[in-house]
Amino acid sequence: MAILNQKTINEAISFSGVTLHKGKQAKMKILPSPPNSGIVFKRVDLNKDNLILANFCNVSEATLCTTLSNDAGITVSTVEHLMAAFYGLGIDNALIEIDQDEIPIMDGSSKNFVEAINNIGLKNSSTPIKIIKILNKVKIENEKKFISIEPTKASLEIDFEIKFSNQLIGNQRNKINVYENDLTEIYNSRTFCLYEDIEKLRKMNLAKGGSLDNAIVVKDNSILNDEKLRNSKEFVNHKILDCIGDLYLSGYKIIGKVECSQGGHRLTNELLKKVFMNNDNFSIFELKEKIIPNTFINKKSLKSIA
Repeated sequence: MAILNQKTINEAISFSGVTLHKGKQAKMKILPSPPNSGIVFKRVDLNKDNLILANFCNVSEATLCTTLSNDAGITVSTVEHLMAAFYGLGIDNALIEIDQDEIPIMDGSSKNFVEAINNIGLKNSSTPIKIIKILNKVKIENEKKFISIEPTKASLEIDFEIKFSNQLIGNQRNKINVYENDLTEIYNSRTFCLYEDIEKLRKMNLAKGGSLDNAIVVKDNSILNDEKLRNSKEFVNHKILDCIGDLYLSGYKIIGKVECSQGGHRLTNELLKKVFMNNDNFSIFELKEKIIPNTFINKKSLKSIA
């Protein structure tokens, strides 16, 4: 059954655009990659030590985005939206060539990545995919924030809530099953910020490339963008998108239930580190046709396979 085998993209895809935090123009190309190579970033603006494996152990910074580093200190940041697209579409292996230290933000969601990948389709291999099955509940708490993961039979469930004092955003909560639900609204949900936080971000040397073209900006009870909300839970759905992308830094798809309140990149990374600190918390195995229930297969993903 081809759905159980590792996949890459059919052909190379190119993207270009401004980066969110550095405000630079970046060119990026996603290339097909062989089985068991994983997701690897290559800084083509550098001649050596320019490969960075997409792995939670390589997360060097998690302030408002996820930054990966290799042993030589070479970085690539804002990888979470692209990683979420890879996870949801079932891409196990890809080489991403990038000429900057940050992924282009595009429209602030995964929409452009997903559409481009669906247009060219995926290529199956004969190598079975691997799965991480959570065996024990693991939880991280930080004051009022928390994230946990616990065993499930054959799904990845994410139950996420956000709480903002801003009345327009307010408290939002959504629960999805990554392998069963249509993820279109998740993919399309854009990053967002409060208008009063913009100057603070700029002083932190962040969001230099941010604009109404790549982020929802909320001022009091209004959205400043011409394009208003794409779905009624776009704020929390974007947090779920980030969570999916950060979870994929585990290296494989996960079977487990994630619950999170007011979390973000750092909390998700701390959760993965805690899970993998103890071998009793997880098992990794190859999926074979006879041992997988139908609920594991994302019906949406099937349509993208050429």
